[in-house]
Amino acid sequence: MGTHRISKAPANLLQFTMKSCPGGLKKTIFYEMLNAVGRVFIVARHSDGVMIGTRGFTEEEIKNGIVLVFNTSMSFSWDDSGISSTLVFGATPHKCFIPAEDIVVIYSPELNAQFVAAPIPGQESSDAKTPEGEQPAEGKKRPADSKVVKVDFQKKKR
Repeated sequence: MGTHRISKAPANLLQFTMKSCPGGLKKTIFYEMLNAVGRVFIVARHSDGVMIGTRGFTEEEIKNGIVLVFNTSMSFSWDDSGISSTLVFGATPHKCFIPAEDIVVIYSPELNAQFVAAPIPGQESSDAKTPEGEQPAEGKKRPADSKVVKVDFQKKKR
């Protein structure tokens, strides 16, 4: 049996990667899924940087984000700042731009895979939810009927 040395990576490698190359990891995952099955879904959060033509966001999309589908037959580009494309809603085309930092989920039902990215500290949208265990800012309270269940996956010592 040989011994293997494991090098210590930065404590938060994912966050390090996201800061050093904004959107790079998301772009890689996006294209890997797209090339594997021909389509990929993203969820973009509402922000001033997201442009969805003249359509904009509905009230529900402002709260939960908008789901957009991209496939290999569409014309779009992803540069250092985000995705640019003309997307059709109903029968109306809309020029769209989604900044990489506002893409919070990339997923593929065919691959049964998803990538979820937490907002980078300091870039959270103003309507972001307060994490469990923290006090809401400015006296705002969580609804009493909140259905959040806190789960601890740490192994118990015997």
